[in-house]
Amino acid sequence: MLEIGVWIMRSPPPPSFGHLCLLLSYLVVISFVMPLSRIADAEENLGESEVREAHLAKSLFYIQIGDKEKALEQLKVTESKTVAVGQKMDLVFYTLQLGFFYMDFDLISKSIDKAKSLFEEGGDWERKNRLKVYEGLYCMSTRNFKKAASLFLDSISTFTTYELFPYDTFIFYTVLTSIISLDRVSLKQKVVDAPEILTVIGKIPYLSEFLNSLYDCQYKSFFSAFAGLTEQIKLDRYLYPHFRYYMREVRTVVYSQFLESYKSVTIEAMAKAFGVTVEFIDVELSRFIAAGKLHCKIDKVAGVLETNRPDAKNALYQATIKQGDFLLNRIQKLSRVIDL
Repeated sequence: MLEIGVWIMRSPPPPSFGHLCLLLSYLVVISFVMPLSRIADAEENLGESEVREAHLAKSLFYIQIGDKEKALEQLKVTESKTVAVGQKMDLVFYTLQLGFFYMDFDLISKSIDKAKSLFEEGGDWERKNRLKVYEGLYCMSTRNFKKAASLFLDSISTFTTYELFPYDTFIFYTVLTSIISLDRVSLKQKVVDAPEILTVIGKIPYLSEFLNSLYDCQYKSFFSAFAGLTEQIKLDRYLYPHFRYYMREVRTVVYSQFLESYKSVTIEAMAKAFGVTVEFIDVELSRFIAAGKLHCKIDKVAGVLETNRPDAKNALYQATIKQGDFLLNRIQKLSRVIDL
């Protein structure tokens, strides 16, 4: 194998690309040819741990060049030569990184399940905490923002998953997912007053104003910060597919919070609070009311919004009736099949 590397370096490159070809040839020797020679040498002269390390080096090379199929195949070979649970977990993390690179959610889901089963055999807390971040990122990428927020908040003081993203990005994801998932009391306790978040949030443009203006009911400032954050969300590879959904959910949260303080309020007063036109608020609320996101009605003649929020007992009653009807329909269908 070393002869291949030597041949590559001796081959005359085109004059204009000589320096680049020379650099790439060294990378090939160091990253690929050397691991292959290490495998052969380890199998002939060294022990099992050295053989495993050589196979791992080959796996990492395929991961670095983005060869998904060969990387997964080589990781399986490496796993077959691995005994320790912690080292097996590290291989699962490599697989997860590959899955996130290709946004292969099936591979990610299976790898997370595999990691959890490995933890039943044992495992240290550091790797368990790392898995929470991986699972949280998976939940966020698949639009399960509530579970993502819970997992991120659990990992906020033990974050070590720098191979995925820096701590600033982690805080960015934590705040965004928490805002649409937590109630005001939980948001205050776990996010607004969290020391770990307070030390970082000021470094991220618009995020502090976005969070605090929502909690402090400064809706005009909130909309201004929200507009600034949209560009960051659009550029994020995990959040961009859910951009429109997230925008709707945030607006639902802020409109609901405003309306909770009133039994009735004029459309003009609400528009002034948010720093937008009456026409904009009218169109916005009409959409959310029609979609069942807001519990209020618009009196266009008087220019007034009247809230009609159902209380918790009525909501539970309606849910029980709905589930009962569904169960009754299933029983009726089953009885017809049995009669036949």
